[in-house]
Amino acid sequence: MRSFEVAPVPPTRLSAPLAFLEGALREGEPVPEDFADRLRRTVEAGDLEILAAWSERRTLGVAVLAYRLNVSSGGQFASIEDLYVSEQARRQGIGRALLRAADERCAERGISYVELQVEESEAETFYAALGYEPEEGVRVLSRSRPISDRKAMS
Repeated sequence: MRSFEVAPVPPTRLSAPLAFLEGALREGEPVPEDFADRLRRTVEAGDLEILAAWSERRTLGVAVLAYRLNVSSGGQFASIEDLYVSEQARRQGIGRALLRAADERCAERGISYVELQVEESEAETFYAALGYEPEEGVRVLSRSRPISDRKAMS
């Protein structure tokens, strides 16, 4: 296994990890500029962290960790919004290292509950091997609605 580093990305250095995720999750289509600005501000505020794994200045994987307050628990919880490792870099411990870094960040904040959603059985197997379990009795529901004015989201 080649060596790599994993660390939180400062708000001023988000362009490379964001481009990596755009390539992996958006078929290379960049997010709107106003979204990138909001992302940077959210990272600056500490409500979101971008963790990146890299080797020789090449991004190998990225995890997006969001922090939220939860009234029913009276505390904060975290969710892994995105985690992606490049196909060429898989099975080298990079995903595990990103999750370990996420765990460390949560421990520093006193967060004991981390959730995520998966779409593929391979991803579910990966997370289960690292101690993530299905939530009994929880179903994910969603609703899409048209947005006529993107400025209204700012």
